Amino acid sequence: MLLSRLLLLNAAAGLLLAGCSSPSGKTERAATGTAADSTNASTDTAAANSPLQVVAEFTDPQMVGVAVAPGGEMFACFPRWDYNPVYPIAKVGPNNTLTPYPNASWCMWNDSVKSEPLKHWICPQTVFADKSGMVWILDPAAPGLKFTVPGGPKLVKTDPKTGQVLLTIPFPADVAPRKSYLNDVRIDLQNNYAYLTESGTGALVVTDLKTLKSRRLLANHPSTKAVKGLVVKAEGHPMIDAQGKPAQFNADGIALSTDNTYLYYCPLTGHTLYRIKTAALRDAKMTEAQLAQAVETVGEIPASDGLEIDAANNVYLTSFEQSALLRRTPAGKIETVAKDARLQWPDTYSFAADGNLYVANSAIHKTPNWNKGVGQPRQPFRIFKMALPK
Repeated sequence: MLLSRLLLLNAAAGLLLAGCSSPSGKTERAATGTAADSTNASTDTAAANSPLQVVAEFTDPQMVGVAVAPGGEMFACFPRWDYNPVYPIAKVGPNNTLTPYPNASWCMWNDSVKSEPLKHWICPQTVFADKSGMVWILDPAAPGLKFTVPGGPKLVKTDPKTGQVLLTIPFPADVAPRKSYLNDVRIDLQNNYAYLTESGTGALVVTDLKTLKSRRLLANHPSTKAVKGLVVKAEGHPMIDAQGKPAQFNADGIALSTDNTYLYYCPLTGHTLYRIKTAALRDAKMTEAQLAQAVETVGEIPASDGLEIDAANNVYLTSFEQSALLRRTPAGKIETVAKDARLQWPDTYSFAADGNLYVANSAIHKTPNWNKGVGQPRQPFRIFKMALPK
């Protein structure tokens, strides 16, 4: 799931305290399925024999994440970047309908509620369903990917069956500093910990879910940093901003091994996959130097945004450079799971209990910041699913 500090999108300053109330007072709305600025049919048509099935699509606003709970409930994440979404976190229903999650109050962020930053979605980046059925939302609280709202960065645990907020974990400024952007999360139910990537300045964050205390780790290690000078591309388009600077996306993708032993992660601007034993991350007595020695280089990978791992320890990668879904086998072989022009910046995975793999596309390379200030024609933002390959 993306992004880093460098995604300074156009209207962010005006969005900080913009409203987030439902139109006409309704709590559900339908999102149109065909974008007015859709690309031509050659890129908006499924590839021959594509295993991908569209389960939802939205013209606007930009979507970055999807999560499917064990009960089948599907959720999507719409951060406050250069749009001000009505429902930053929404439950996705039939016919592209969206319901604010967990309720309309949580979706509101304006002057009337700015004194309660822990009770509202400010700029949520990730929605994640754990194996017990709980849905977690990670809110870096940095509208427009600029700076964090004081007191706003948080991790929130919810019960999708009741719509209740069960736990809110705030992140202090020493864990989520002003230029941070908490990006993705994985939940370790066995050890009762949360592991997060922070892409704004580059770090990992580890949270003890019993004490609710968090620590910022590997903030000076190359494994959490973008590779200097590397220019990543999407659909052949170089990710260079209006000032001519290449995108520098730090620690982003994250995945927890099935047995909770290893945490895998990668900087988005980079071609290397790393891992570290979760026991080392949980050991508060380990020094930064000892942690650095515990980092393992897994191998070379294409530039990737989202990561996930299956029961056979295949690491799944969303390859925005190739408009493809890939996986790296334990032997190090990179296999193509799906290649489809509709995968315009595949962003985040969700493995569902029914054996399906879900993925969302965010078309980040089409936004104004990477096109000299002019947004490019694109398809709708979509949620796809396919059977998890054998």
